Order: sequence, then structure tokens, then C-alpha cells
Amino acid sequence: MESLLINLVSGAVGGNVAGGLLKNLNQGTLINSIAGIAGGGLGGTILKALGAGGVADAAGAGGLDIASILGQVATGGVGGGVVLAVVGVIRNMMAK
Repeated sequence: MESLLINLVSGAVGGNVAGGLLKNLNQGTLINSIAGIAGGGLGGTILKALGAGGVADAAGAGGLDIASILGQVATGGVGGGVVLAVVGVIRNMMAK
């Protein structure tokens, strides 16, 4: 459960950071956060499905060490940024 929470929070942060860096894809704090949360959750799920779930499994087994936390933060942050970029591209295409 802790790993999901870490992924969701870091996804929200990653979505907002990506929105700040990619001004043309920025959708505002609320949409950036929602897209980031979705991306963070998906990122953790995909990581686990790809067999790189050792990080997530260690956290799920109560082994929350610094390496597993950093891995989850990175996964959630990148996932959040990617989903925000996809949402931004789609919304920009629809606006034209």
C-alpha cells in the first residue's frame, strides 16, 4: 500500500514538474496533478508487470529501504510526466 501511495504522490509531482518544463503541454495545476497521479499509478503497475517489480515487491513485503523508495519515486515521477505529455498533446490537437 505504501508503494502505491509513493507512486501516486511522486506522479503528481512529476506531472507538475513536466508541466512547468514543457510550457506548451502545461494544463494547469489540477489537470497536471490528475494526469500525474494516473501516470504514477500506471508507472508502478507497468514496472511490476515487466518483472522489475523487485522494487515494488520489497516495498510490499515491508522492506521499504531507501533504494526501493527512490525507485518508486523515479517510476512515479516519470510515469506522471509521460501521461501529462500525452494529455497535453491530445488536448492541444483537439483545440486546433
